[in-house]
Amino acid sequence: MNDYEALLSLQDIDLRLIRISRQLKAMPQERKIQMNGRSRKRLASELSKIVGLRKDAQMELDEADEARAHLVDVQAEVRERALAETDHRQILSFEEQLSSLAKKMEKSDHGRPARLEALRKLERAESNTHALLERLDEQKRALEASLKDESADLMGEAKELAERRRALSRVVGPEVMGRYEAALKRFGGLAVERLDGAMPSVCRVSLRPSQVAALVRGPAIAECPYCHRMLVTTPATGEGR
Repeated sequence: MNDYEALLSLQDIDLRLIRISRQLKAMPQERKIQMNGRSRKRLASELSKIVGLRKDAQMELDEADEARAHLVDVQAEVRERALAETDHRQILSFEEQLSSLAKKMEKSDHGRPARLEALRKLERAESNTHALLERLDEQKRALEASLKDESADLMGEAKELAERRRALSRVVGPEVMGRYEAALKRFGGLAVERLDGAMPSVCRVSLRPSQVAALVRGPAIAECPYCHRMLVTTPATGEGR
């Protein structure tokens, strides 16, 4: 097989692979998998925010508990000093300190249930979001298994075509293969055309006789002067060069 024949066969394979890819993407499971991915991304973002808020709430509760524990220690110290004091004015001062400490502790105790409830609410939200993510992962696995089963024939054909493609790429050679890959990306599959008389088979722009003559005298794999696709100038019958 010549390199230009391999190139044309290579394009036929790639066009078929593109059609297979479109068929696979058109399957309902593929659309649901994409929706699943978007939902998971949104939930993961929400979870990140919830985790941040939950950590802040836990820190706020811990700091409040530490502050109250410090108040308890100070209260015990003041009481001990008050019991040992005999000066009336000092005793009154200690009583004022104890009263102030009691108010601060009461305020801390009053706010703790709300802080604790806020933390518990965030912990429940975090747990529920993790559960939703697990369900989405289970759903994705089920969809992927269903897609694999229903697309087995197409996937098998695609695998065979990929093997043939690798063999043809060796026939074509690295230089031509590089040009082909670039054109394939640029033109979305229709990277190669064949000279049909004075007209390339894809762009269908009639060439001048001088252009045709120059192309025929040149290499078998040229470039269309109009659309710039790769142009096989050898007639399909293999004659005329």
